[in-house]
Amino acid sequence: MIYELRTYTVKPGTLGDMIRAASTVSRDIRKDDYGKLEGYWSTEIGPLNQVLHMWSYNSYDERARMRAELAKNPRWTGEYVPLIRPLLVRQDVRLMNAVRPPVAPASTGNVYELRNYRGKAAGGLKQWLDAFTAVLPEREKYSKIVGLWTTEAGQPNEACHIWAYPSLNARAEARGNAMKDPAWQEFLGKGPGFLEEMHSTIMLPAPHSPLQ
Repeated sequence: MIYELRTYTVKPGTLGDMIRAASTVSRDIRKDDYGKLEGYWSTEIGPLNQVLHMWSYNSYDERARMRAELAKNPRWTGEYVPLIRPLLVRQDVRLMNAVRPPVAPASTGNVYELRNYRGKAAGGLKQWLDAFTAVLPEREKYSKIVGLWTTEAGQPNEACHIWAYPSLNARAEARGNAMKDPAWQEFLGKGPGFLEEMHSTIMLPAPHSPLQ
């Protein structure tokens, strides 16, 4: 299984137009016939004026085939692409392998956090990943992870993980409680040393996102 995380930066003031086009025209055309939609979000805190959407495919070959078929769909090229082309400033793509495939939160109405970490060259990411997955059961006592991936292309040598919280206050409480956990404290004493960069983005799910 391969996961594709697409980040679209749009012109200021057009984020609502982008989400409406995606949740109506795009969803009506694509459904899950050209890759499975795993989640669709807009950014709230962090880089602004962005939407992020994640798709899954059984393989790289299936992704290539399905995207080629979509490009030949007259409704896609004639209805959807003309709607969003004037809105777009930039497109970024990450191709990722799942360490923990996405699992929907137990309840809806969440805010989501995407954290992407770039590991040091020569094994830093693997060292971080080994340490993180070992301590993850302790961390999940305070909030559940939605998914964890490593990147293959777009932004190599990177781990991406998504978390869901009922609110920003719940996020602060969960993170505060985790900071008091001895196992998590031990991890924090070594884990960041394997990394070069750490980024966090708070996201809100679009109406048509499977992950709510």
